[in-house]
Amino acid sequence: MTQIRSWYRPMRARPGDEPHRVATSLELLYDLCFVVAVGRTAIEFHHALSENHVLQGLAGFLFVFWAIWWPWLQFSWFASSYDTDDVPYRLAVLVQIAGGLVIAAGVPGAFHGDFRVVVIGYVLMRLAAVTQWLRAARSDPARRVTALRYAGGITVVQVLWIARLWLPDSLLVPSVLVLFLVELAVPVWAERAAGTTWHPHHIAERYGLFTIIVLGETVIGATAAVQEGIAETEALAELIGLAGCGLVIVFAMWWLYFDRPGHARLTSLPAAIRWGYGHYLIFASAAAVGSGIEVAVDHHLHKTTLPMFAVGLAVTVPVAIFVLSVWLLQIGPRDECRPLAVGFPAAAVLAVAVSFTPIPIHLVAVVLAALVVTTVVATEGHTVERTHS
Repeated sequence: MTQIRSWYRPMRARPGDEPHRVATSLELLYDLCFVVAVGRTAIEFHHALSENHVLQGLAGFLFVFWAIWWPWLQFSWFASSYDTDDVPYRLAVLVQIAGGLVIAAGVPGAFHGDFRVVVIGYVLMRLAAVTQWLRAARSDPARRVTALRYAGGITVVQVLWIARLWLPDSLLVPSVLVLFLVELAVPVWAERAAGTTWHPHHIAERYGLFTIIVLGETVIGATAAVQEGIAETEALAELIGLAGCGLVIVFAMWWLYFDRPGHARLTSLPAAIRWGYGHYLIFASAAAVGSGIEVAVDHHLHKTTLPMFAVGLAVTVPVAIFVLSVWLLQIGPRDECRPLAVGFPAAAVLAVAVSFTPIPIHLVAVVLAALVVTTVVATEGHTVERTHS
């Protein structure tokens, strides 16, 4: 039977156990547009590291990635509960996409201390989300207080973000950290009134798709860096080896993340908040690995003055953070499988330790490959539910 599309529908909560709940084409378009912002952030972080502006680059990376990740997270959870796919909903998402592109345009300035454009794009996205929550408040009486708390809380924080632009530079770090904490507190406060009906399988799929996006950006960035140096015949063999190791690292990261179904961890609101918020570390570290591999390519082409151990740390530290985050969020430190309970933290320690060897990128690839083998052997014969898009 052909479904008749309506230009407007009441924004009622979708069931949390709705069958065949998967990402929509609009959500995929939303993600695709965010690739631009993630890519620009990785490029600027690479340049900052290669130019030995490590602290400034790291601060810019963490701030900009937050500005990308947090609106994405909020959109994904809202859509899981209230995606009506009508005209007003689509137009609001269009505004959010436009805000994401504004953020992408402001990335270079943010890495040099000018956050105005990024804040404008961020506030634009968040205020578009407020209109969605107001619609939900009107159409869903059971969760009206929740929706109004979201709308009110988001609006207040956006006013504070704009006001922060006039604060002196000496208050930049503490003011940003305070606003980050307030942003994180809004969903916790709002959901206490009445929980929204997010769909565990849908949320896990959305997070999996974003993980693939950041891993894909790592591949693109590393490939571009190798391509730039392909004419350097003296370093060709080293570049080929580096590219191969980069591919092993990315593939192992993908394997480790998707080995366990994410929705199995979404058993309650507190668990969902920990899992959802904790993915900032997974997403950011995965994106940072790509920048680190590009710095390694620069080192082989003598385009950076960074010492080899610093180049190694640019890859091994985000790899270690990724491994620990996957262990804590996807598997759980209390997992009964002893090899996994020991293997993941041991691999993270080894990843950092090899930074001080002459070939850190090659060795961290070996460490991750060994962890994948350990995971396969340890879970052999055990039934593990897989998720399929």
